[in-house]
Amino acid sequence: MIRVLLVHDACLVRSVLADWLRREPGFAVDDTPWRGAAGRLRSLCPDVCAADLDCADGHGAPPLGELCPPRGGGRPPAVVVLAHANRPGLLKQAAEAGALGFVDKAGAPDRLVHAIRSVAARERFVDATLGFDFLKAAQMPLTRRELSVLSLAAGGASIAEIAGSLHLSHGTVRNYMASITRKTGARNRIDAIRISRGEGWL
Repeated sequence: MIRVLLVHDACLVRSVLADWLRREPGFAVDDTPWRGAAGRLRSLCPDVCAADLDCADGHGAPPLGELCPPRGGGRPPAVVVLAHANRPGLLKQAAEAGALGFVDKAGAPDRLVHAIRSVAARERFVDATLGFDFLKAAQMPLTRRELSVLSLAAGGASIAEIAGSLHLSHGTVRNYMASITRKTGARNRIDAIRISRGEGWL
């Protein structure tokens, strides 16, 4: 039996997808929005987390690191992410957070089933339609932490709010923003956000 935790912020989509996955032989499926993911992860100890990369809290990239903590000294759950094409920034963050599976949200539903079974066996799964985005992600100048800072800034968060969300000092956030501006060739933070969105990094 593969224990699956489905993480998705759209209630209707999450419910329909969870019901569909429960029909798959050998799957035991629970579901939660992102805000409850960490708690459900601790209580359920799933084998696989299938998580949507579109987080509805308005604070940029979802907290994928919360899905990959060691549990009781054992292996963390394997993570499958559901992603749109042309979002290499999110794919890079997911890969660096430890995700093993990458499913194109525009693809056939059975691709998610294949991905869950693959990562449960600790095998990587990448939809072919996301291959070009991985090539773009490899060429991105920004680090995962810089992408997190910029995602929050793009959502309208202030320096203080970014610092609080990422548990950083205000000075560290300013240093990250200076590095982001330099690496993107931008004039300022707004220009860095514009450039990054144009490149599909956000």
